[in-house]
Amino acid sequence: MKRQEGSDGRAQSSGSVDLGGASGTTIREIVAGAARFWEPLRVPYNGVLVVVVLAWLVLTWPHFRTALTLESLLAFVILALAANALYCVAYGVEIAMQRTAFRAGWRPWRWILWLAGTLLAAALAWYWMADEIYPHSG
Repeated sequence: MKRQEGSDGRAQSSGSVDLGGASGTTIREIVAGAARFWEPLRVPYNGVLVVVVLAWLVLTWPHFRTALTLESLLAFVILALAANALYCVAYGVEIAMQRTAFRAGWRPWRWILWLAGTLLAAALAWYWMADEIYPHSG
């Protein structure tokens, strides 16, 4: 936490943690900046995953008709929650990069991490549909 001297000469806490270094950026500022970047991109991330699942359902529809049950809906909800929990891994990378000397160079390129993570999630969703759900339907 930053310590500042108040008007009475006593040390006062500002409520944020100083990460040190020349920038003087606090962890609160880093997390807020990360949220401003990553949270709006969560919508297209989820959209890509929905497109993958819908593509499987539409392209193989007669086969999946019997697989659409309340139990399978629960599995899809759990997998969606897991995908969103894994999306939060980006925050760890973001915070780590913001604390390094590469901070200024990192910010313009972090969309590459989003793209790589989204493609990986789409590939995992495709695999899950192809290997785990499709063979067990019908």
